[in-house]
Amino acid sequence: MSEYGTVQKSALKLKGAGDLSAGKKKKKKDKEKTRHLEEVVMSQNDEEIKTKKTYLAKRTPAQIAFDKMQEKRQMERILKKASKTHKHRVEDFNRHLDNLTEHYDIPKVSWTK
Repeated sequence: MSEYGTVQKSALKLKGAGDLSAGKKKKKKDKEKTRHLEEVVMSQNDEEIKTKKTYLAKRTPAQIAFDKMQEKRQMERILKKASKTHKHRVEDFNRHLDNLTEHYDIPKVSWTK
């Protein structure tokens, strides 16, 4: 019996199951680090805006006309798609499929007619 004298007779303790540790502990964030990250993001946004402005300032008349036509065509596409509801699109598609000849349909061939 002296061999078992040093054995602990308590319940098994598991990680995260006890009252003291209810899961992983959250690390405290460093305020300076978050401020630095915010500054970096803001500076990147400012640089993007500056590069866009310089691009807009250096465009040729042909590039300006090209961009205007692209915007116009894009608006036409949007208006065209927005004009029909889903129900109308499905009806048009079904009408289109009805007009098509079926691929696997065998045409009737008659020598008498």
